[in-house]
Amino acid sequence: MRVAGPDAEDYLQRMVSNDVEALGVGDACDALLLTPKARVIATLRVWRRANDDFLLLTEPELGDAVLNELRRMRFAAKCEVEPEEHLSTLVFGSDEGIPNHEYGEPARELLDAALEPTVASDELERMRIEAGTPRYGRELDDRVLPAEAGLDETHISFTKGCYPGQEPIARLHYRGHVNRRLRVLEVESARPGDEIEYDGKSVGRITSAVPGLALAYVRKEVPDDAELSVGSATARLH
Repeated sequence: MRVAGPDAEDYLQRMVSNDVEALGVGDACDALLLTPKARVIATLRVWRRANDDFLLLTEPELGDAVLNELRRMRFAAKCEVEPEEHLSTLVFGSDEGIPNHEYGEPARELLDAALEPTVASDELERMRIEAGTPRYGRELDDRVLPAEAGLDETHISFTKGCYPGQEPIARLHYRGHVNRRLRVLEVESARPGDEIEYDGKSVGRITSAVPGLALAYVRKEVPDDAELSVGSATARLH
């Protein structure tokens, strides 16, 4: 999504959860587009292409939601909000492109680069799970709080000005706590939706899985060294 014009910086600073004003030209940051109740509309990577030109990268299925929300809230802001379609290629060990931290190793996204893939999709999914990175539609939806998924550590500034959802985000951060957190599990076999048990009680659910590893929301009171059950399989927190 392209957001460009004389008010682009000010508008995005008021709309997303991270500090857009702190970005220099060529810099990028992760951010969230939230409802006033701090429910996730979309995860974003905000790339400043010029002083008044920003590109927002999101999941393909969230493009319309981002476009509609940013246009709906624009009011008198002097900026354009227009969709752009690019092929994004993830390159490990590169110094060029948009930084990407989702897979646990230094990587960059190159737009519209004619490169042949060298990493299979299932191996990339394993890297995402091992890095504990949530994906919308699996670990994220409109029922998940950002802090439950660990996004308060990567996608939110607690020193910038107001944005939709800031009040409940700050209240939870400074005065409250979440009851569950997204965790990586070592488990031989699991499927999304499987229940996790500890001492005969349900303490979480699997959201993504590959052989040997899974992502899951797990109750905070579960000890790090606990032996868990997923169906007939034994699991441990990674």
